[in-house]
Amino acid sequence: MKQILTGSSVIAVFILMLLSPREVFDGAADGLLLWFQVIVPTLFPFMLISNLLIESGGTDLIARVIGKGFARLFGTSSGGSYAVIAGFLCGYPMGAKVTADLLRKGKITPREGKYLLSFCNNTSPVFIMNFIVWKTFGQQELLISTLLILLGVPVLLSFLFRRLYLKNETGFPEVSGAGNRKDGNRETGMFDRCMMDAFESIVKVGGYIIFFSIIIALMEKAAEELPVLLFAAPLLEVTNGILLIHSRIRETLISYPLVMGLTAFGGLCSVAQTDCMLQGTRLSILPYAIQKLTAAAAASLIAFLYMKIKLYGL
Repeated sequence: MKQILTGSSVIAVFILMLLSPREVFDGAADGLLLWFQVIVPTLFPFMLISNLLIESGGTDLIARVIGKGFARLFGTSSGGSYAVIAGFLCGYPMGAKVTADLLRKGKITPREGKYLLSFCNNTSPVFIMNFIVWKTFGQQELLISTLLILLGVPVLLSFLFRRLYLKNETGFPEVSGAGNRKDGNRETGMFDRCMMDAFESIVKVGGYIIFFSIIIALMEKAAEELPVLLFAAPLLEVTNGILLIHSRIRETLISYPLVMGLTAFGGLCSVAQTDCMLQGTRLSILPYAIQKLTAAAAASLIAFLYMKIKLYGL
């Protein structure tokens, strides 16, 4: 049954693409431009330097400096502290990639990997400030509240999620990762390996963005006959979704909470990107998606209450 449903869905998309070549072209072009002009210069440098840090042992130095503080605040091991930094500062899907890389290198346990994934894969502060606050809403006064909501909600939820993974323990165990190191000179070809891994990851991210941009374009055309699709389209990809919400809902009391919820969730495209980064780690995407939906609901509720107080003083 699953194979039939999957095959039928792919056939339906293929037929829509044949019937709507202009929408396919425009969607692919929009996705490619978004990837090339925004995602590559924003994300690729961090992917490369993150790989170099993990390969060269730089994360061990970072762990010595901030590991104890993060262990007290988030309950992570020293090795897992770097995933917290990358997940909150670098944007989707860097939190998932770093968590997966640390797990493959044996620097964290699978249980800690599940915990880190539950709150460390978030939108970057740069995207929040530039795209959401300044470009989309154009309201400087929303800067502090937006940052606090989108960065504060995952922090707060980490206290809830850690109970699921730590249970009665006070923190995750320290692991050396020595058993995962390869024999020979680890410096030989290190930069090339790290660069090729970063290229592979950024190309995969671009492929998902282009594909989901095409689906959004097709859904927008189909919405002429089925208007209900307009409500589903923003869930596919966060950047296009934010623009769709803001262009169709002018009331800030409604649009702002919806944008906050979508950004906290990341869209189905970011879920697919995250699943791609987790390949070979045995980390499941389903708990991650549920946890992101929880964050989306919390962010939307807090944003609605904030706008209600801001606009009406209630």
